[in-house]
Amino acid sequence: MEIDVKQLKSLALAYMGDAVYELHVREHLIRSGQVRPNQLHQLAVTFVAAKSQADVILHWLDNTFLTETEKQVVSRGRNAKSASVPKNTSVQTYRYSTAFEALIGYHYLLGNNERLTELLTKAVLFVEERGT
Repeated sequence: MEIDVKQLKSLALAYMGDAVYELHVREHLIRSGQVRPNQLHQLAVTFVAAKSQADVILHWLDNTFLTETEKQVVSRGRNAKSASVPKNTSVQTYRYSTAFEALIGYHYLLGNNERLTELLTKAVLFVEERGT
């Protein structure tokens, strides 16, 4: 079945983006020498937490790293209405993390592998350099 990625709902893009980013983070941690399961999980959470994802996307927006099309995807993702917001996360943080995931899902589903890899790599690097 062929899908029009540009017409997909933002929450569907975010759903895909969440899985893609989590897989990238897990692979990154294993390749960096982390092997203990509990340690892997705790480290992964620092990358995939809503606050980290929101910080990444806000950093990119502040530094004009995104194309106009990407900004539109982010805006759609940020404005998507979700049925719930996780505990310990503000609505604004959750919306920006959804925007981050939507952008990742967008590139993944379009097969924009070069840009996807660039975004995933820069996101992980940002979180590591920030140290949270």
